[in-house]
Amino acid sequence: MRMIAPLLALAPLTACATATTSVGEPPMAGNGACSADGLQSAIGQRATATLGADLLAKSGARTLRWGPPRSARTMDYREDRLNISYDDAMMIEQVNCG
Repeated sequence: MRMIAPLLALAPLTACATATTSVGEPPMAGNGACSADGLQSAIGQRATATLGADLLAKSGARTLRWGPPRSARTMDYREDRLNISYDDAMMIEQVNCG
């Protein structure tokens, strides 16, 4: 019983917890479907956090997923996600939604 009492005391606090973005989750921006129209000019540019944030804002997507070279990625399609793939030299090779 002495072990259960401290756990029961914490139970009301869990109801007050809010969802937060954990470390490693992609940044969130817009609130709608992604559109990569007009973003193809980024191909050949250096992949930077600033450029990623700019492309995310222009796309209308909610999330950004970077695609480093030789990395595995899930095949799930998300209409609210912008994907940016880059090569070993950090140059953007592909910009698409999904």
